[in-house]
Amino acid sequence: MMYKQVIVIRSDLELSKGKLASHAAHASISAYKKAKPEAKKRWENEGQKKVVLMAKNLDELKKIKAKCDELKIPNTLIKDAGLTEIEPGTTTALGIGPDDEKKIDKVTGSLPLVK
Repeated sequence: MMYKQVIVIRSDLELSKGKLASHAAHASISAYKKAKPEAKKRWENEGQKKVVLMAKNLDELKKIKAKCDELKIPNTLIKDAGLTEIEPGTTTALGIGPDDEKKIDKVTGSLPLVK
């Protein structure tokens, strides 16, 4: 079994590269904190695989989160403080895992990569 972490960013917000990177980092750390100790250890030992994907909008992001919750995959939504580019409280990203790669792929396998 291989482990990975996935970060899903909303593409409809058209975030700057800096904002996107900072919210991906927030999502990564926040989701990591929710993962089980054994998953963290395995993921770290396997090289900390991360993939950053795009969701079309907030509705799609919420559906992905609901599926993660259903499958008991650790996850967390990230909301912006609203100090620079977007309104306060705007949900920007979803951090998922680390967890079993195959389990995560059931939820995010069809999403496109951030480019």
